[in-house]
Amino acid sequence: MNIPRTPLILGLAGTLPFIWSALTVLSPDLAALTTQAIGPRFIGPYVGIFYGAVILSFMSGVLWGFATKMTGGNATTGYVLSVIPALWTFFTVGGGSDRATLFLIVGFAGILALDWMFWRDGAAPGWWMNLRLMITAIVVTCLTVTLLAS
Repeated sequence: MNIPRTPLILGLAGTLPFIWSALTVLSPDLAALTTQAIGPRFIGPYVGIFYGAVILSFMSGVLWGFATKMTGGNATTGYVLSVIPALWTFFTVGGGSDRATLFLIVGFAGILALDWMFWRDGAAPGWWMNLRLMITAIVVTCLTVTLLAS
């Protein structure tokens, strides 16, 4: 199923901080330029970790919205599952950049399973998994590059 234009564009735009994180790890010159222009918080693992924590928490809200389309026990299960990404982030992201990045990679891979469960139950749009697979591949690749190159 085709992904509607607006979610596709916004979803891909949402990967830009992850791409920037990987690029500034791979290019010391780009990292130095960025540090001079807007500060060290926007380079390397720092931007990927901070933004990754924000996005995993945001995804809890998206899943909560899907849970509102469910009924009975399925809704209860949906609400419970929807808080997992935010709790995962809260309890695991910290303790140094390598550890935080690794737990973000696991978190983004894990949320794909939750996406699939909501999609399978009809709570997510038909095109949802096409979008989530693409975005997750980009995000996990960028975080992996950041982890291995830093």
